[in-house]
Amino acid sequence: MTSEMNPGGAVTHPYVTHLNILFPHLAKVDVPALAGAVKDQWFNQTLCRVNASVVRLGVMQGEYHWHKHDNDDEFFFCLEGELFVDLEDRSVALKPQEGFVVPKLVIHRTRAPQRCVILMVENAGIVPTGD
Repeated sequence: MTSEMNPGGAVTHPYVTHLNILFPHLAKVDVPALAGAVKDQWFNQTLCRVNASVVRLGVMQGEYHWHKHDNDDEFFFCLEGELFVDLEDRSVALKPQEGFVVPKLVIHRTRAPQRCVILMVENAGIVPTGD
């Protein structure tokens, strides 16, 4: 996956990202049904809000770009497939039922050689593509 410049000079990314909260409090969240309906190569949907954080569903195959978050930690939890979290000095492989926290200010990228389904927990105001 690559980044592109739009006519205004801003960097755009080829990811399908939905920041709207799909499920209100007290609603059942059916992750397998949502993930099964995804046809995009890199898809991110905010599922719900929990206090000042959100839970997001990621369905992906390929590489995300290198980035960091100045003020926010991110938690990645693998549900299906294998997710790699690349850091500047190492890569961490997550298999189903494994999770990993990337602290704020740490440059990272995620990648999945094959289709992967994950959950992410992060502050509601985070910019998914980085600061």
